[in-house]
Amino acid sequence: MPLPAFSDFAELWIPICASGKLGSGQPKPVVLAGVRIVLFRDQAGAARALIDRCPHRGVALSLGTVDSGVITCPFHGWQFDGTGACLHVPWNPDAKRDRLCATSVPVRELGGLVWVFTGNEPPGEPAVPEALLRPDIRVTSQSYRWQVHWTRVMENMLDAPHLPFVHASTIGKRLRSRTSEKMEMRWEPTETGGDIITVRSGEPPKKNLRYHFPNVMEMVINPGGRFLRLLAVCTPGMPDQTWLTIYTLRNFAKARAFDPVFARMNARIAAEDKTIIESSMPAEVPPSADEMSVATDAPTLAFRKIWFARIRGSHLQRPASQRS
Repeated sequence: MPLPAFSDFAELWIPICASGKLGSGQPKPVVLAGVRIVLFRDQAGAARALIDRCPHRGVALSLGTVDSGVITCPFHGWQFDGTGACLHVPWNPDAKRDRLCATSVPVRELGGLVWVFTGNEPPGEPAVPEALLRPDIRVTSQSYRWQVHWTRVMENMLDAPHLPFVHASTIGKRLRSRTSEKMEMRWEPTETGGDIITVRSGEPPKKNLRYHFPNVMEMVINPGGRFLRLLAVCTPGMPDQTWLTIYTLRNFAKARAFDPVFARMNARIAAEDKTIIESSMPAEVPPSADEMSVATDAPTLAFRKIWFARIRGSHLQRPASQRS
């Protein structure tokens, strides 16, 4: 079966989850741009992805079981491997199983994350943020579901001027008394997205936010010279629904006992944003001319150009085997 359309999100490599979140014996269902996908590990332990729909009667394969890298449909017991090949059809030993395949989705494991490609033939490999490739870091993650289009969540992650208002008691507390000063926001394009430079009165420029195409924000914190980064991945689920996954990368306090400390702070900050962003009208970012903007909106306006020029309206390319 051909891949279904990934609405306005086609031909992209997307980080779905941390490798540690994908066990060997349990299928993991996800929804990516309106498409149901099931992740599991094959017999060799490699990550695999199939469209979460049995080709027989359309039920979710993720409701089934995984044993020795083979996923079994919960309805009639059809079995599939990580490529989608049908291995067994109960009661039908003469079935032509080569015509009864499930649909596979390209998947990679890089930088400690599982990546899925929203298309047939990846033109290249995922652009993994360098921070994930460090050998000395601990990576933890947590996910939240927001009821708003992913573009609103993505813009929020790239927006610094809201900090003293939405986060007045947390990360924006020190900025509350400075909002009458001038702040300049610059956007510098990079090969993988863009760097955001903040210039406030009496301070040197700070490059502490990065955008990784298409849906990742990296925040550079590095307290006291130590390495601390947050990656915010804004993934579209069902229409006007976003999964925000926050990855914490650190080279200190790496014991598991410290994980809840970072998780609580991330959860608190995300909750402060969530109520505000979910109130956005319309739920999806509109053309820039439809909303009022000022100079400090430069980063979000830059993302908006990328959204309309490179992502929105994207569609699947047919694989070479189907082209005339």
